Amino acid sequence: MAGQQEPVIWMRPEQAPLGRRAERSRAEITAAAVEIADREGLEAVSMRRVASALGTGAASLYRYVATREDLLDLMTDSVGSEYDLPAPSGDWQADLLVVARQARQIMRRHPWLPTMVVRRPTLGPHGIDLMEHVLGVLADHPAAAARKVEAFALLGGLTALFVQNEQAAADTGAPGRSAYLRHVAAAGSHPQVSALLAAAPAEGNPRDQFDEDAVIVRALVGVLG
Repeated sequence: MAGQQEPVIWMRPEQAPLGRRAERSRAEITAAAVEIADREGLEAVSMRRVASALGTGAASLYRYVATREDLLDLMTDSVGSEYDLPAPSGDWQADLLVVARQARQIMRRHPWLPTMVVRRPTLGPHGIDLMEHVLGVLADHPAAAARKVEAFALLGGLTALFVQNEQAAADTGAPGRSAYLRHVAAAGSHPQVSALLAAAPAEGNPRDQFDEDAVIVRALVGVLG
């Protein structure tokens, strides 16, 4: 039917119904794509490049994955298998911080992932497992169901932004940006910026004064009420 939306990839058959017997699996294709992205960045991932890594032709991959966008969704969801989700302890804040800390480590192992979480969020089998865990942690919280879903989305989004900030601070342009900020502050035309820098330590990384866990808790408390 015209205008009908294509089902998400997890609702489609593993392989196109016509053609030769399956030689690859989506899991193998996804793992190869993740390895390329981890090593060379997301822009290096293409159907042709993944096919080459698997020793096959790009046309053969389309029997399993229809588009590069499908492949990106598979990649984003696949790294969700790296979570270790213990049973809820009864302390929802502590339990959600466990999730956030694991998310930070996963995103650091896969530097392309924060961008995907922010720009192309997806929800596949591992994402559903994570959502189920978060909702279980919040099962006794009096917040409405919609607020709990918001908290789940906020948890991932905030963590991705924090890791992106870390990545930006680590690039070669960061010292120049810091020097410019100090220059502006010294000029005195932006008194709030000047006061902020004056209150910060003269030496060291300002991130040392930044408590990501506290920010996450305040944000979640604000959403859940």
